[in-house]
Amino acid sequence: MERKTGILLHITSLPSEYGIGDLGESAFRFVDALAENHVKLWQILPVGPTGYGDSPYAARSAFAGNELMISPRILYREGWLDIEDAMVKAKPSERVDYGDARQLKMPLLRKAAKAFLQKRSKDFDEFCLSESWWLDDYALFQALADKYNDSRWFLAWPEGLRNRNADAMDEAKSGLADEIAIYKVMQYFFRKQYMNLKAYANEHGVEIVGDIPIFIAPDSSDAWAERKLLKIDEDGQQEASSGVPPDAFSATGQLWGNPLYRWEEHIRTGFKWWIARFRENFRLFDIVRVDHFRGFEACWEVPAGEETAINGEWVKSPGQELFDAVRRELGDDLPIIAEDLGVITPEVVALRDGNGFPGMRILQFAFGFDDGKWQTDNPYLPHNFIQNSVAYTGTHDNNTLRGWFSELDDGSKDYVRRYLECSDDEIVWKSIRMLMASVADYAIFPMQDILSLGAEARMNVPATCGTSNWSWKMKAEDIGTPSWAGLKYYAELFGRA
Repeated sequence: MERKTGILLHITSLPSEYGIGDLGESAFRFVDALAENHVKLWQILPVGPTGYGDSPYAARSAFAGNELMISPRILYREGWLDIEDAMVKAKPSERVDYGDARQLKMPLLRKAAKAFLQKRSKDFDEFCLSESWWLDDYALFQALADKYNDSRWFLAWPEGLRNRNADAMDEAKSGLADEIAIYKVMQYFFRKQYMNLKAYANEHGVEIVGDIPIFIAPDSSDAWAERKLLKIDEDGQQEASSGVPPDAFSATGQLWGNPLYRWEEHIRTGFKWWIARFRENFRLFDIVRVDHFRGFEACWEVPAGEETAINGEWVKSPGQELFDAVRRELGDDLPIIAEDLGVITPEVVALRDGNGFPGMRILQFAFGFDDGKWQTDNPYLPHNFIQNSVAYTGTHDNNTLRGWFSELDDGSKDYVRRYLECSDDEIVWKSIRMLMASVADYAIFPMQDILSLGAEARMNVPATCGTSNWSWKMKAEDIGTPSWAGLKYYAELFGRA
């Protein structure tokens, strides 16, 4: 791989007058800033429509886009909204308030969709036809969720709809035809705006690094429509749940709640669903980070009804058989980054390396002790990096670098100072410099670290659900931050320009 620099910033974190970042002007300005400063990778989080908790890793669909990312300003320029609509502003807020954003934007998007349907285009009809294999179910699912005022769980719906009885489905499609059409238009708006932004980025030498969660959400259209592919019974109840086992961070492990895959059914169909999923992600993104990569070798499966992840077990996944099937359909060169964090066994390493996928090296995981001695063989220390890897100061699940350092014990702080040979106020940029100088092909930094922000700017705390998660928002003036100069200098100095 060519040596490159990247920035991790989710679209929702972009500055916006609508309360949540979108695919409009700020996104294009951000691409300009990246291109001007030799940053060739823009990594974002999953772009699916979020549900309960607004985690992008628990989307309402594995294929749909988040309607809240649609730019009303662009819709105004295209003639689907009035100037008064485009000038609406969210109340001032330092972080994204998803509830306020929905209350403000969804009426605007619905209005634009209705106006669009009066003059529906051939391009839209072709979109609906080509994407019908997921779009029809998703649009109906969302319309039903609105009707029953239950955006979280289709188990609350009437039995005929819950179990997708043909007569009940036909009646719902007929009775909710207008609402279904509106959701299809919003997906068309998202896809068009997103692909225009991606084309602009690519024209300016910036590649988009996307993110594909290995699991789907239990309250998603996929769980409703693709039940046969999941460990969900005929009544919609999960037979098992995903998670991770107890470790040094959690005595009870983590119980994520996602349904597990019925892998024998995927094998029987030649992995049709997974091939379609990868194909869509390769259309949206230049490179795809596969979250929880180790789950393709084995998943921690927790029986239904358990309140913690303690009583789970590792259950084998298809692994290489899946990636062989994807390659047969989509070609040998799979632009994948393996999120290889957590419990990594020799089998997981073999799956990653056998496919040539780069793994992740996180600087915040580097500074450990063993019997009071520095762990100098820690793979996350920059002197142990390998070329086919992606180096990060931290991910969306980590604290910011400043926040992380401030919470270390005195011994660990001393180790970091000695390793970087710097004072406390230089930690952030000495860390950035070291990763830029490393042999890792890619060096990617959360935007919060480029801005040298503290713990108040953290994006997510794993295994928690609160309003501070997924809600960090960048200030408008930060798109032009003077810190870009330092990153540009390092890119030129260390062959990443």
